[in-house]
Amino acid sequence: MNVGDLVPDLTLPTDRGPVSLASLRGQRVLLFFFPKADTPGCTIEARGFRDAAPALEARGVRVYGVSKDPPKKQGKWKEKECLPFSLVADDGALCEAFGVWREKTLYGRAYMGIARVTVLIGADGRVEKVWDPVKAAGHAEQVLAAL
Repeated sequence: MNVGDLVPDLTLPTDRGPVSLASLRGQRVLLFFFPKADTPGCTIEARGFRDAAPALEARGVRVYGVSKDPPKKQGKWKEKECLPFSLVADDGALCEAFGVWREKTLYGRAYMGIARVTVLIGADGRVEKVWDPVKAAGHAEQVLAAL
């Protein structure tokens, strides 16, 4: 997705129940896509958003973390890290729609996976800003500075 694109009305299967992107219109939404729950880089990034949650809320931004991990794994990680935002257990539709399901390379081996990307959706349902690529450390501060 690019800045200005209208976000499709997909349903987010979260730990707090399903939420449709259309139902979130009227407020800003931050989706941070991460490869795998409870891994070092993803934990650093999630902790950053956890610590920035009050400042993000004060700016009217609702945060959702998105990965293809099963809900049970995400729930354990959320509890372990005291994450105050919902985690989306994507079936692949959200990752595909936002273009974050990509070919990656590790030690010379190519595979498909989630790219670490963050998307800010405006109150009008259009993409307001995209951070791509993202470095886990310090990313939440980058987002706050941009807001």
